[in-house]
Formats: sequence, C-alpha cells, structure tokens
Amino acid sequence: MDRVTRLLQLSDVPELTALCSENREFLAPWEPLRDKDFHTETKQRALAEAALEAHAAGTRVPLLILNQGGQLAGFLNINGIVRGSLQSASLGYWVSRTENGAGLATAAVADAVEHARSSLGLHRLQAEALLHNAGSQRVLAKNGFTRFGMAPKYLKIAGRWQDHELFQKILD
Repeated sequence: MDRVTRLLQLSDVPELTALCSENREFLAPWEPLRDKDFHTETKQRALAEAALEAHAAGTRVPLLILNQGGQLAGFLNINGIVRGSLQSASLGYWVSRTENGAGLATAAVADAVEHARSSLGLHRLQAEALLHNAGSQRVLAKNGFTRFGMAPKYLKIAGRWQDHELFQKILD
C-alpha cells in the first residue's frame, strides 16, 4: 500500500474538525473525556497550532491518515520525541468509523515506523493499547511491535483510569 499519511497543515482544520465531530461517539470509549469545545473549529485550530509548534521544535510529528481516495480518515501522532541516549517516541492514532477495519491504521503505523527510522533516526517507538482494544493490538503486532508489559491505571480514558498493554518496536 502507498503512503497513507501526510503532515497536518492548518488548512486541514475544518475537515479534521468535521471528522472528529462525526466520530465523537465512535472514539469516546478509546479517548479521554473531551471538553465541550473540543469538537469546535476554534479548539481544533488551537490544537493544530500547538501540534505544529511541537513539530517545529522536534518533539512531535502530527500526521493525517488518508483513505485510498485521499480523503481524511484519521490521525496519528509521533509524540514525546526524546533525543540523547533514549532516541525514542510514542505513537497514538485513530481511524474513523467508516474506515475502521480497512487496513488504514496498519498502513499508517507502518508509515510512522518508516518515518521514525529514516527521517527522525529514532531507535525505538512505544505504543499503548487498552487491554480490550484487540484491534489496536493487532495493528501494532502486524507492524512488528512486541508487548513488553502492562501498566495499571495508565491513562484516564472514557472518564476512568484504565490499564494498558505496552508495546515497543526497536527500529535499528
């Protein structure tokens, strides 16, 4: 499959806002509780500006996930890029309800792995998945991530602290 990700641009904010809003209920079990303004263009623009500032600082890569028609279908972040002796980052991603199960998340994570390896020169990527999120765990396994532990009450998702499986991929 060809590359399915590209860097976020501020001009994407209206389409990204619409996609987030359309997928509000679908994503709710997998995300933190969102403020009432989260699904507004104003909030999404502020988040996009912050993401692009972090990208310019070298600590984050905000990527859009595109379907075969080139339409926005999800979002992926390479977060918390750490240099020095660690050379590591963490992945986070989601795909819209209408594109879920079409292989886009797997392809997007593959893009992120290649970008982290070749463009960023990272040694390691980490990702976390809820214990009951078998789909995300499959995406990571298909991309060569291995489970290395379980973190109790790791993230506050859907309003409660939940356990997560921890995955990593060594890139060199």
